[in-house]
Amino acid sequence: MTGEAALRIAVLYPEVLGTYGDRGNALVLERRMAWRGEAVEVVDVAVGSTVPTTCDLYLIGGGEDAAQSAALQDLSRTGALADIVSRGVPVLAVCAGLQMLGQTFEVSGGRVVPGLGLLDVTTTRLATRAVGEVVARVDGLPGVPELTGFENHGGGTTLGPDAAPLAQVVSGTGNGAGGTEGALQGSIVATYLHGPVLARNPALADLLLSRATGRDLAPLDLPSVDRLRRERLA
Repeated sequence: MTGEAALRIAVLYPEVLGTYGDRGNALVLERRMAWRGEAVEVVDVAVGSTVPTTCDLYLIGGGEDAAQSAALQDLSRTGALADIVSRGVPVLAVCAGLQMLGQTFEVSGGRVVPGLGLLDVTTTRLATRAVGEVVARVDGLPGVPELTGFENHGGGTTLGPDAAPLAQVVSGTGNGAGGTEGALQGSIVATYLHGPVLARNPALADLLLSRATGRDLAPLDLPSVDRLRRERLA
């Protein structure tokens, strides 16, 4: 943490990158800390405003092509995210967020757009849009069980040698190449899963919180959350 009283979570551009309830990831993190008796400050960062560099965790959601382009232009202008990632601050990037952090991505009409180059991935167009439920077996995050989420994306993502898959697809499309879902690189956790993903996958939420706080967190006994996971996995 930054040494301030509350854990600070930045939500980047929620007015354009909030497709399928991705801002709900911030609400999940805030609630899970509140249930532990700890304070959280959620900082919404609007397009055109300065990205704070002193937050403890950063969230980037999904959006359509126009929204993605507006967000990318702003992030490219500020350069703030590159500094944040270089310092090992945890980042969760969902869908369009995953694509923007990569090397390049293709938008409607076949135009290839340079990304931020923070993830060693490239994204092209899928022949058929991926829509539906996903179950994926986690690869590189100890203690996080299989993931459940909802995907809705037209991009297929290929991982380069510096990026590792977040998970292996059991059901659904995921990245659309090699049977993988999402990507891990440095402090970045990237995924195509909505839901929001942290509501469906509390262990992933707690992993991000542990990284942000620099300590292990006391477990939570929440039967309603466990029921939601069972329903979605079924």
